Amino acid sequence: MTTTRPTVAIAFHSGYGHTAVLAEAVARGAAAAGAEVVQVAVDTITDEQWEQLDAADAIIFGSPTYMGTASGAFHTFAEATSKRWFTMAWKDKVAAGFTNSASKSGDKLHTLQFFTVLAAQHGMQWVSLGLHPGWNSSTASENDLNRLGVFLGAGAQTNQDAGPDGVHKSDIATAEHLGERVAKQTAVVVAGRAALAV
Repeated sequence: MTTTRPTVAIAFHSGYGHTAVLAEAVARGAAAAGAEVVQVAVDTITDEQWEQLDAADAIIFGSPTYMGTASGAFHTFAEATSKRWFTMAWKDKVAAGFTNSASKSGDKLHTLQFFTVLAAQHGMQWVSLGLHPGWNSSTASENDLNRLGVFLGAGAQTNQDAGPDGVHKSDIATAEHLGERVAKQTAVVVAGRAALAV
């Protein structure tokens, strides 16, 4: 029995490079789990890249959290997806998300919720982070996976005066975990569809 590698697309915006670091980590995790990976910077998206998103089995959304929500560039992209919404072109694709902000909370949850609503409007299937929270006991460490205790997606915190090399190693590892989890869940969906079509 042959299996088809799932295609995971990462549609993201990065204002200062921090979210791009996370997008790379998500891509590594997905590729390590056997997925074919496509990265799309949504502020410079081309017609060919729109077609890559349309062809993908999963789309992972990523954006910094600015003023309590996704960046303006990501919102512009989200509005542009309405052309796909009209035809339900992304219906039943797998979806997930990640974000970064300077503050520990930074209202990152609101950005992830924005992603989930966007995915729901498209009829997509959301995949959560799938990790217990880390760094929440006296014996825990800031180096734990999911150190910020986010469940809906991967949340990262980077000091506002730090460059992309300042993205926390735990947050990078958590983003890799998200990519791996999405790739594995997408493989299940793809295989299930193939089996049901037989």
